[in-house]
Amino acid sequence: MSTFPTSTIVHPTVLLSVVDHYNRVAKDTNKRVVGALLGSNNKGVVDVSNCYGLPFEEDEANPNIWFLDHNFHENMFAMFKKINARENVVGWYSTGPKIRPADQDINELFRRYTPNPVMVIIDVAPKELGIPTKSYVTVEEINKDTSESTMRFQHIPSSIDAVEAEEICIEHLLRDVKDSSISSLTTQITDKKISLKHLLTNLQEMQHYLKLVCDGTLPPNHQIIGYIQDIINLSPNLNANEISKSFAVQNNDTMSVIYLSSMIRSIIALHNLIINKTTNREAEKKADIINSTPPASTASSDADKGKEKEKEQNAFNGADKPSKQA
Repeated sequence: MSTFPTSTIVHPTVLLSVVDHYNRVAKDTNKRVVGALLGSNNKGVVDVSNCYGLPFEEDEANPNIWFLDHNFHENMFAMFKKINARENVVGWYSTGPKIRPADQDINELFRRYTPNPVMVIIDVAPKELGIPTKSYVTVEEINKDTSESTMRFQHIPSSIDAVEAEEICIEHLLRDVKDSSISSLTTQITDKKISLKHLLTNLQEMQHYLKLVCDGTLPPNHQIIGYIQDIINLSPNLNANEISKSFAVQNNDTMSVIYLSSMIRSIIALHNLIINKTTNREAEKKADIINSTPPASTASSDADKGKEKEKEQNAFNGADKPSKQA
């Protein structure tokens, strides 16, 4: 019996396959796509290394009416098993982007192939910062009043990791996607802007959680509160004069280097422009001189022809004189 999943690791090839499946089947629609996840469960850490899409339909009016071709799934899994026997069914994926009413029944269907299936919601068009995957497992919840047990989804940590071969492929893809005309400074500023937005989102989420706890809407979770306390303790105290001065000096040094590099680059570009114009002007002058001077070979050939005619005329006159004396 497999260990109960505690976290998931999704490989980049899985994300590419899911995006390709969505673009082929449900692009520009409100539909979602569903598929099977293959990988391994190592002491609760589910490593998702492969996947494939499944024929899936659901009624938009009634979400509880759906169809998933499990025969297609069994045939596909048998073929994948011949290629890599180590990969087993570990769960299924959906492009959500949120949990839907039929997901509980679909999860129970995948329980036929693995005892503890993992549902991974992959957002193919993410609008928020962070990784585009959210992982869930079903846990049994008992109602205290009625003592009835129901299954509900519980969120587990999810991360994205790649092996060496996948990292090389991703670097080549990013090299093709990256715009070479954008300078490294622009890229750094964009990355810092995205990081600050992500930090602001997390702080707002923590603030909302603490407000709900203070209002009594949510019960206090000492583990979460401890994490928040650690984050606050690790934050630097910017009110200290020494730290503020250090930040100001560092910022001034960075800005001066950026200013000097921009000036040097502008001067070099202007110097190259002047050299280019001077070279073109000299080339144009040489071309004008060559075009205005008559060719010397033509003048010399005319002079040679004149001399040859004079020689022929003298020779002719010398031949006529003896004949007249005779």
